[in-house]
Amino acid sequence: MISDLPFGYILFAAFVFGLIIGSFLNVCIHRLPLSQSISAPRSRCPHCMATISWYDNIPLVSYVILRGRCRSCKAWISLRYPLVELLSGIFAVATVLRFGLTASGLGCYMLVCALIVVTFIDLDYQIIPDVITLPGVLAGFGFSFVMVDVSWKASLLGILAGGGSLLAVAWGYQFLTGKDGMGGGDIKLMAMLGAFLGPLGILFTLMAGALTGSVIGVALMIFRKEDGKMAVPFGPFLAIGAILYIFFGPPLVYWYLGLFSPPGA
Repeated sequence: MISDLPFGYILFAAFVFGLIIGSFLNVCIHRLPLSQSISAPRSRCPHCMATISWYDNIPLVSYVILRGRCRSCKAWISLRYPLVELLSGIFAVATVLRFGLTASGLGCYMLVCALIVVTFIDLDYQIIPDVITLPGVLAGFGFSFVMVDVSWKASLLGILAGGGSLLAVAWGYQFLTGKDGMGGGDIKLMAMLGAFLGPLGILFTLMAGALTGSVIGVALMIFRKEDGKMAVPFGPFLAIGAILYIFFGPPLVYWYLGLFSPPGA
């Protein structure tokens, strides 16, 4: 039985499992925006198109052994590849620590993996693929029947609150400015987050995402001396807010609400 293993072994297995999943996430990040299959052909060097052998495709290890270069053409391999693998491994361990080996943990880890893919695709292409968010809405609602913290009713409310809140913001911005200020991908992303996290998670995600986006946006304008008209994708900030809620949300929400409670309440 897995539960009989020492906890350290379970965490190590979770980390290795996360690294393997991270390798697959890299395939999704690279191929989905290009409308390519994520199952075939085998991984190739993006520079010389040489097929990557299995021993050069071991998460993290191969990158270190090859010193960040392709074996065939010696071109640099993007640091994003080991970074995504490492993030996936770390979040797998964090999920086990937070939820244990439960259905809730599996659902949250699936959501985190989807958010990793969304973040890097949105940063590179300013798009959020429907192939991730739309099935994610259904998956989140399905997991609500086995998750502890989010009921199916809360999941439905989360879908409506998540998609509806950003849709209202997008319509309002367009009405006031005559311009599109938010893409449909963000709206579908929030619907997916609502399916997994419920209405409270949506509220936290919006607040944390807006705060993080504002801080980073202002910093970019200061250090890059931008004129304030640069396009900054909102998806990564929503992902940050959602991940913060998954691992720290409820205590932070209660702490925040407590700031506005009268003394002795």
